Amino acid sequence: MKKVNECGVLSCQMIKKAVQKKQVFSKTLPIDDDQIQPASLDLRLGSKAYRLVSSFLPESSDVMDKLYTPDVYGSDLVMYETDISEGGILEKGHVYLIPLAEEVALPPGVRGRANPKSTTGRLDIFARVLTDRNSRFDDIAPGYKGRLYLEVMPRSFTIRIKEGLSLVQLRLISGECALADSKLKALHKDSKLLFNGDAHLTSDELKVSKGLFMSVDLSGDGPDGIIGYKSKRNSHVVDLTKRNHYNILDFWEPLRRNSKGTLILEPEDFYILSSKERIRVPPRYAAEMVAFEAGSGELRTHYAGFFDPGFGFGAKGEVKGTKAVLEVRAHDVPFMIADGQTFCKLYFEKMLEVPEKVYGPRIGSSYQYQTITLSKQFKNL
Repeated sequence: MKKVNECGVLSCQMIKKAVQKKQVFSKTLPIDDDQIQPASLDLRLGSKAYRLVSSFLPESSDVMDKLYTPDVYGSDLVMYETDISEGGILEKGHVYLIPLAEEVALPPGVRGRANPKSTTGRLDIFARVLTDRNSRFDDIAPGYKGRLYLEVMPRSFTIRIKEGLSLVQLRLISGECALADSKLKALHKDSKLLFNGDAHLTSDELKVSKGLFMSVDLSGDGPDGIIGYKSKRNSHVVDLTKRNHYNILDFWEPLRRNSKGTLILEPEDFYILSSKERIRVPPRYAAEMVAFEAGSGELRTHYAGFFDPGFGFGAKGEVKGTKAVLEVRAHDVPFMIADGQTFCKLYFEKMLEVPEKVYGPRIGSSYQYQTITLSKQFKNL
């Protein structure tokens, strides 16, 4: 590992060393090399799931102690527990807690940040990691030693899962390594981070404020005019172990462009859209998408935010950008959006070292050349 005073995201080879040193380990399932991504580690479900009355944060207690502490109603948070070692159903709209197979014993100065995997976000599965005595989801404190837990709430579809399946991924980070605006602008000038069509954005076109702002595409690239999808309110179970299995139209309503370049988002419906710009993440950097909150109403625009080194870039810059898929939900009121409207923000962090492998088909990455792409469980139209 690099010196303690250096900052950056740990690379795949550094994660592998962390596994060898038992800084990340599993008592039940050996950690496989396939779990290790260019800048993150896939975390797997354990064998048991707890159906909860509600979500919670264990700010002053261990997670498992919180589960069985009577609340103001005189009962604990657990409604029932179920064995998912051979498979199990998580009902839409219900909250579950699943102890993960992985545990950590992080060294001082190394912290973790978790995020849903792309497939998880595209299925509208709300998934976030908890740790003992922590007042924040998805943040693992520097030097934390203990178990990891996953809160899961399927929002659009009832899902089938099983032990060993991965819904979230973990980044390990030393220090504060986010790029300042001036360095982002310099990196864009050097590496052309954002493209619109075949042309990269000029310095004047680039919108930067603690990250790169991106917009939504409601124009549609293809002859079918599809600009996105809206999940159907009533559909069958989605088995997360399946690939290229389900017919899209059984679960999704295609959305097509209109002459005005607008779309009205209905409250609490779930939409899959795409960014207008194409993103490139050079191998020396990792990126994360965060929601852009509109002042006139809350708009959740990204559930799965990690972008690995090499996404839309390749190993040597051979890829000319890849669109970001946006998982979108409006709250409270109907919300009209327009083509090219600012929608989300991408911020970059430097790597501690260049990863030995980068995002792309060579390591089995699924979304390097995506446009409007649903999760891997669905067949192409």
